[in-house]
Amino acid sequence: MGKARGKALGSRAGGRKAKPPANPNPFEVKINRQKFQILGRKTRHDVGLPGISRAKAIKKRTQTLLKEYKERDKSNVFTDKRFGEYNTKISPEEKMMKRFALERQRNNEKKSIYNLNEDEELTHYGQSLADIEKFNDIVDSDSDTEERGMLSAELTASHFGGGGGLLRKKASEPGEEEEKPKSRKELIEELIAKSKQEKRERQTQRENALELTEKLDSDWKEIQFLLSHKTSKLEKKNKEEKPKPDAYDIMVRELGFEMKAQPSDRMKTEEELAEEEQARLKKLEADRLRRMLGKEEDENVKKPKHMSADDLNDGFVLDKDDRRLLSYKDGKINQEMDDPNEEEQAQEGSEEDSEREGDKESDTGDSEESDAPDSHSDLESDVDSEEEDIVRENQKKKQLQAPEKKPSDANQKARMEAARSELPYTFAAPDSYEELKSLLSGKTTEQQLVVVERIQKCNHPSLAVGNKAKLEKLFGFLLEYIGDLATKAPPDLKTIDKLVVQLYNLCQMFPEFASSSVKFVLRDVVHEMEEMIEIKGRAAFPGLDVLIYLKITGILFPTSDFWHPVVTPALVCMSQILTKCPVTSLQDVVKGLFVCCLFLEYVSLSQRFVPELINFLAGVLHIATPNKGTPGYTLVHPFKPLGRNSELLLVSDKEDMDTWPKKGLPLSKVNGLKDCSETETNHIRLSCVSVCLNLIKRCLAMYGTLPSLPEIMKPVKVLLKEHIPECGHPRELQELCQSILQEMENQGKNYQPLVCEKSKPVPLKLFTPKLVKVLEFGRKQGSSKEEQERKRLIHKHKREFKGAVREIRKDNQFLARMQLTEIMERDSERKRKVKQLFSSLATQEGEWKALKRKKFKK
Repeated sequence: MGKARGKALGSRAGGRKAKPPANPNPFEVKINRQKFQILGRKTRHDVGLPGISRAKAIKKRTQTLLKEYKERDKSNVFTDKRFGEYNTKISPEEKMMKRFALERQRNNEKKSIYNLNEDEELTHYGQSLADIEKFNDIVDSDSDTEERGMLSAELTASHFGGGGGLLRKKASEPGEEEEKPKSRKELIEELIAKSKQEKRERQTQRENALELTEKLDSDWKEIQFLLSHKTSKLEKKNKEEKPKPDAYDIMVRELGFEMKAQPSDRMKTEEELAEEEQARLKKLEADRLRRMLGKEEDENVKKPKHMSADDLNDGFVLDKDDRRLLSYKDGKINQEMDDPNEEEQAQEGSEEDSEREGDKESDTGDSEESDAPDSHSDLESDVDSEEEDIVRENQKKKQLQAPEKKPSDANQKARMEAARSELPYTFAAPDSYEELKSLLSGKTTEQQLVVVERIQKCNHPSLAVGNKAKLEKLFGFLLEYIGDLATKAPPDLKTIDKLVVQLYNLCQMFPEFASSSVKFVLRDVVHEMEEMIEIKGRAAFPGLDVLIYLKITGILFPTSDFWHPVVTPALVCMSQILTKCPVTSLQDVVKGLFVCCLFLEYVSLSQRFVPELINFLAGVLHIATPNKGTPGYTLVHPFKPLGRNSELLLVSDKEDMDTWPKKGLPLSKVNGLKDCSETETNHIRLSCVSVCLNLIKRCLAMYGTLPSLPEIMKPVKVLLKEHIPECGHPRELQELCQSILQEMENQGKNYQPLVCEKSKPVPLKLFTPKLVKVLEFGRKQGSSKEEQERKRLIHKHKREFKGAVREIRKDNQFLARMQLTEIMERDSERKRKVKQLFSSLATQEGEWKALKRKKFKK
């Protein structure tokens, strides 16, 4: 009683400890609040009682670690040996066809071991089974109504006379010797053969009658037209001739039969279209989830109940004509089907039917005659008839209770896998950039576009109140994702090109948020350049992501405005790139030429003059020529007349010039010039010169009416006229240079440039202090960006390492507790068994001593 009471108390105490109260004390609830959300930072929120997280951890270890510990010594594994089960390159139909072929081949191989008479023709009652399977001579016992009800004398005597009369009749015929009387079995066999012969004769007569009837019908159709009634000429004359319709009547009838205009449906609003699209996507997603879980379409449809034989089926409605063309090929059913599942079910059904026919033939010998009126099955033994009745009743019960045939497990698994591989039709708007990246990572370009489109359709601003803020966040996330794609090696430019369409759609929906997001990106670029100039005195060319952002800005916003809140800062940013970033490598040249192309795209409509563009193109031509002591022109920063990078685009190899293919520079060359050979590098240099000349030609066409253009293009003219021909460039480049010089000469001085009046310059206010923002302070003062990133990674590694060590230590403690529990259980079990043995030995000893005393008394 004490132990039981202690266990009960312990269980109650343990129950209170494991299960927290329904209404916890609010002062004991632990809440980690987050003041504001920061992009890219993991949030660690937890609300609950202290100790709940420990219980969750123990539960998780019990489900995972303890399970692995218990199954550590087990090696039995279920192997799926089905053909092509995990091969995604094979379609489900091919898998099923191959499995069916292998199954047939396996069965044929097994049969061929014992099949000794392969060429022997099988017969049934003297007829070939191959001819019987063609269904040329089908005996229909139900149509035999002519002789029904008529019984022969022999049959009557055999049934009602006990067979004795037939036996005596054979012996009493005069003029014949008395034969040995036949047994009852021989007599019955003779009667069965005779009845079958009579049945065949009746069938033959019936077929002959049908043939004669058909012949008579055909003869009657041939002579039927001769008996048709012909009207006489007088009757024809008496009939009034109908007047022919005139043109007016014909036109009236045509107008009456013309198609009348039907009223069209009204145009739906954007909100209605969004609701319809959302409903359609939800329906498709529900259908995909149903297929993924392996559910059938007709689960909710009411299944037909069992129908009795007397049911007239008055409420039958034919919804679909599912009849198929039935034909026979080589004695087998050849049925045209569209669905492979139906074909498999038909094959299974035909096999079951053949097995049933074989069973019936083996049991009764002739299944078609079992229902005939002259059947003699009642003469068989009573035991066999009872067994047949039981078998037939069981078959009928199985047929009534058998459920509808479902598709095979392989097909169902294939459909489930196909549904899992499909993209979901509904998506929730991502709350962070990591969530969007997880949705798009690992997918093709087309799939990523589909995901973004479905996110927009499922979260249209007209469907819910907070959808506008969600889609605004999506615009910022897509901008960040495009930057990540551009920084890859190699950059995924195809995906970026497709995602620009989605950015444009979102920009049209939320222009204010889109402009603020792009301005924020451009502001960061300018600030980084200013910081690098303050620290190092010079700034490097930006990466490919910044160049793509500048390209996207020209696509999303109008570039022909006099002033624009986004395009104007972008123009300032590009001008700073061309003036403050020195050219130190071939990649810088490619980036600068790309910025020049963007400049021309921006000002193609407004035709604004960009001096930074002309200066940079002149500098590119300068670094493509050998150094001269007196160049005859003045270069502006960031180019220098002499120095290490003053001959960056100079090509001296004649073979590389001859093999240069004339083509443009792809944008992917911005990050892919480090592993190029010398020949490829020379080809890229020549391509840079070709692009530069084409841009100069476009500038001449755009600024042809500018009065000061000859003065502005003077360095370019000197380079093209004096220095470029000395380099020995290919013929295409030389022809391009000549055409540019010809256009420059054709443009004369028509107007004088406007000059402002000379005035005294306004002095600067010297009392305004210059404020410089200090960005580096504290422990990380004096460290570069790479050093800060390195320290951050070291700190993160230490934190993760400590967490991993802590989890491993907890796992080891958990396993140690489990092992100790197992040891204690084994020890308690061993003690119990030892105690039981000692008690049984003590009992035996007592019994033996009692028996010994008994014997001693005797």
